[in-house]
Amino acid sequence: MRSELLDVIASSIRDATHRPFDIVRATPVSGGSINQSYRLGSRDGLSYFVKLNDAQHLAMFTAESDGLAAITTTHTLRAPRPIIHGIAGHQSFLVLEHLTLTSRGDAKTLGTQLAAMHRHTAPQFGFAQDNFIGTTPQPNTWADDWITFWREQRLGFQLELAAQNGYGGEIRELGERLLDELPAFFDGYIPQPSLLHGDLWSGNHAYLTDGSPMIFDPATYYGDRECDIAMTKLFDGYPTTFYNAYQSAWPLDAGYENRRDLYNLYHILNHANLFGGGYAQQAEGMMKRLLVAMR
Repeated sequence: MRSELLDVIASSIRDATHRPFDIVRATPVSGGSINQSYRLGSRDGLSYFVKLNDAQHLAMFTAESDGLAAITTTHTLRAPRPIIHGIAGHQSFLVLEHLTLTSRGDAKTLGTQLAAMHRHTAPQFGFAQDNFIGTTPQPNTWADDWITFWREQRLGFQLELAAQNGYGGEIRELGERLLDELPAFFDGYIPQPSLLHGDLWSGNHAYLTDGSPMIFDPATYYGDRECDIAMTKLFDGYPTTFYNAYQSAWPLDAGYENRRDLYNLYHILNHANLFGGGYAQQAEGMMKRLLVAMR
């Protein structure tokens, strides 16, 4: 990291925390694919975690900071506390508290605390601002009706992006049919607007050294709690004790199995739009199975 950038970040941290902080080391941290990450350390032992990207991505850091703050204020699941974000030259930055993490810990508490976080609700579906799922914009305009929200701001939005990216034909046809069939997935089920992590795959949770769980890198909004549970199944990484604890705290409703694939389709379409490859074919297969299930 350039010294000019370090000076701006250190000054921003001092202004936000009202305490001295001079950076004596910036250690690269691996694990992220979108941003550069570093651990910033001072002579007196203070440390912070910082993410860097191009200046044009400041909105992404602003949204992440607001999402983390929303999770933190529930006093349920632990999330990194945002310190400050801003622009330094041609780069944007987000400073978070630094936490030492491990891959093993109390999965039972993770399930129980996630259920507790989901009990924090809003009058409508959406969020105070739009944010991002990966680097894809994620609209969050407030809506009274969940089916409308999911049709227009989740699946419909990704299908439009897919068409712009050249995925017309069968994906578009299947998508239009599925959007028409959405009410069938919610027969007898009325979700409430729960606070969601929004991108809860296995890489976005970890444990502190005492075993207590935490989550990070959110795409936060108020939506059906099943969205978070569904995504934990998409790439695996969550043990049975997690699901048992969640079910004990707040059992899932009938029909979740079909809605699970409906919710995960959003993320597969997003992967197709971001990375291409076989994700488009996977999305087609998911849509075909969902349409068959609703016959």
